[in-house]
Amino acid sequence: MTAVALDPRALARRRARRRLTARPLSVLGALGASVAVLVALLAPLIAPYDPAGTNFDVVLSAPLQAGHALGTDQLGRDVLARMFYGAQASLAAGVLSTLLATVVAVPVGLFAGYYRRWVDTVISRVVDLVLAFPFLVLAVGLAAMFGPSLSNAIIALGVAQIPIVVRVVRAEVMSQRELEYVQAEVVNGTPTGVILFQRILPNVLNAIVVQASVTIPTAIVGAAILSFLGLGVQPPTADWGNMLAEAQNYLSQAPWLGVFPGVAIFLTTLSFNLLGDGIRDALDPRMLP
Repeated sequence: MTAVALDPRALARRRARRRLTARPLSVLGALGASVAVLVALLAPLIAPYDPAGTNFDVVLSAPLQAGHALGTDQLGRDVLARMFYGAQASLAAGVLSTLLATVVAVPVGLFAGYYRRWVDTVISRVVDLVLAFPFLVLAVGLAAMFGPSLSNAIIALGVAQIPIVVRVVRAEVMSQRELEYVQAEVVNGTPTGVILFQRILPNVLNAIVVQASVTIPTAIVGAAILSFLGLGVQPPTADWGNMLAEAQNYLSQAPWLGVFPGVAIFLTTLSFNLLGDGIRDALDPRMLP
C-alpha cells in the first residue's frame, strides 16, 4: 500500500470526490458551471459578431433570421454575441466579489473566534449591525454610493458578503479553539499567528469553500440586479442585467430579448447552487462514505 493511500488528507479528498460524483445533480451543476466559465473565457473566440456592433438593417430580427442565431436587439446587435460577453461580466462579478469577501473576512473571523472577549464583541456587534440590512439592499446602497461600474459593483457585492463569511469563519474557529490540538499548541508556546494560520485555518477551509460555493450564485444575481438598475455594467458593454433592462420596452415586439438573458441567469445560478450543495455534502464529515 502506498504512502499516499495512508495519508488522511488524501483519503479525505478521494472520499469527497467520490461523494460529489455519486450525486447526479451535483455532476449536472458542475457541468453547467463549467460551460458558463468556458463561455466567458472563450467569448472573444466563439462570439459570431462584435457585441457592440450595430446593424440597423436587421433591427429586432427574430432568432434564426438574418444570420443571427438568437436574433438581434433594438440596435441590430447580435444577441448571441452579447450573451457570450455578458457571461464574462456576470461571472467576474460573482467570483471576484466572493474572493474579495473571503480575503477580507477570513482573517477577521479567525481573530474574532480565537481571541473572543472585547475583540469578538466589537467584531460581532459590527457584523450584526451590517447584517441588519438585507444583502441586496446593502449592495444597492453601496453601489449607488460608489458609482455605476463593474469594478464598483464587485466591491459593493464583496463588502455586502463580508459579514456572512465572518460569521461562518468565527463559528468554525470557536469550535476548533477548544480542541486538544489547539490547547497543546498554546501550552507549548506556539505563536498565535502560527496557531491561527497554520493550524486552525487548514481545518476550517472546508467551511470556507462551501460558503464560497453557495455565495457565488447569490453574487451573480446581485450583479444582474445592479446592472438592471443601472448601477453595474454600463452600456454598451454587454451584461445579462443591462440586457434585461434594455429589453423592457421591446418585450411585446421581441420577447427573446428578455428570455435569453433571463434563462442564462437562471441556469447559471442553478448550476452553481447544485454544485455548492454537492460540495457541502461531499465535505461534510458526518455524511456516510
